[in-house]
Amino acid sequence: MPGEAVLGIDVGTSSTKGVLVDRGDGRIIAVAVRQHAPSRPGVGFVEMDAEQWWSECRGIAAELAAVAVLHGVRIVAVGVSGMGPCTVVTDEHDRPVGAAILYGVDTRATEQIAQLHDELDPAIVDAAGGPLTSQAVGPKLRWIEQHEPWRLDGRRRLHGVSSFIAARLTGRWMLDHHSASQCAPLYDQRVGDWSEPARALVAEWIELPPLGWPGDRVGTVTATAAEATGLAIGTPVVLGTVDAWAESVAVGAIGPGDLMLMYGTTFFLIATADRARRAPGMWSTVGVRRGTSNLAGGLATSGAVTRWAGALTGRGEAELVAAAGEVPVGSRGLLALPYFAGERTPIQDPDARGAIVGLGLEHGPAEIARALIESVALAVRHNLDVLVGSGAAVTVADAIGGGSSSEVWTRIVADATGVPQRLRRERIGASHGMAMLAAAEHGEAPIERWNPVVAVVEPDPSARAGYDRLSTRFRELYPATRDIVHALVDDERASETVLAAADHERNRNADV
Repeated sequence: MPGEAVLGIDVGTSSTKGVLVDRGDGRIIAVAVRQHAPSRPGVGFVEMDAEQWWSECRGIAAELAAVAVLHGVRIVAVGVSGMGPCTVVTDEHDRPVGAAILYGVDTRATEQIAQLHDELDPAIVDAAGGPLTSQAVGPKLRWIEQHEPWRLDGRRRLHGVSSFIAARLTGRWMLDHHSASQCAPLYDQRVGDWSEPARALVAEWIELPPLGWPGDRVGTVTATAAEATGLAIGTPVVLGTVDAWAESVAVGAIGPGDLMLMYGTTFFLIATADRARRAPGMWSTVGVRRGTSNLAGGLATSGAVTRWAGALTGRGEAELVAAAGEVPVGSRGLLALPYFAGERTPIQDPDARGAIVGLGLEHGPAEIARALIESVALAVRHNLDVLVGSGAAVTVADAIGGGSSSEVWTRIVADATGVPQRLRRERIGASHGMAMLAAAEHGEAPIERWNPVVAVVEPDPSARAGYDRLSTRFRELYPATRDIVHALVDDERASETVLAAADHERNRNADV
């Protein structure tokens, strides 16, 4: 009798990752990865071709299905998560119509956010979780209607990343409640269902999917999908969710009082409660379990800033981070803002940008890298302080994601925030969380067996005073530079408009 395995796949910002996992104890048998990068066709635009996601997922599934055969195990269930909330518009056959617009890092819809706040009944906005931000799907649908009306011809469906891949595997269209709650203002968190009044006003041309909970069965692998992926016909496929919430599943941080910190290209934090809470600048969503709610925050950049610094200095990112670990608290007089791609919570400013102040000729790559890592840690502290101010209890966190494997990153974040971080055996992230949900299709997958705690990073009390001073200065730096930065961004947009007009004129003359 062959052993049993489950397949978890996650479509992230910089890669698609799949894991083949032993269903019994959660140990990873094999990993497959496909690197990618979103396109940025204009200021504030971040998008991808959804067909690329499917191509990567089917390649990963085929690779890991072959590994399963070699190991003598049978894949008994599949789960897929993805970055989000992304705005994926398809026809009634689940074929993409135009590029998929990414989550809050795509800031194209600022004008539409303002329009909808003027048009919507405040009660609808409140029921959707609070004021609309660049994370919201509704304004992006309005942007499509106003700027790409050709997408509206025919029947149009709304998908997230995970529902799009699940539809390709099963032929069934379904979205999870958590992802739906991030499609503001289209979902009413009070009643736990789509808001027809919001849809009628925001995007009456879009059809909204049936809803389920993460881990519910969507369907089974079709014959067509089996041929494309190497998975067996009839293999159960469970409903996925947004990647950060799948990460919280992977570390068991899905119950009231739990806090998850996700280290990646961006940074995410999720606090779970048994009732809805609101906090200025944060996102209020439905949890992955029935009866739970979340307050969540997200930084637009995290590991992206040290990757940028490594490319800029010609040093490898790992080497640079290690060097930063040798620099004392305060980066020898440097202070940075990590808002290189705008910022999400809690300042909600798509036109924010990065800064490094205090530079002197004595500073080198190590000090700059340290200042950038500290800036991310101080931004995390800012988010946590807002959560605590809302009544959330923050005493310990479960850390996950690629950066949680770095002693330097976890040490600096623990010291800057004063919050201990539990590190679990497997920190590969969302794909492992989806494997866990897939495993539950065939019985319990308890976190203590699947992913036990192996270490705890305790804050260093001697660093507290230094980070208290830095935190105060950090929060003063953004408002002190905001107006200048916004003017620079306006100049950049104006310059792009002029260049685009010149390109159009050249192309027009060439056609004459």
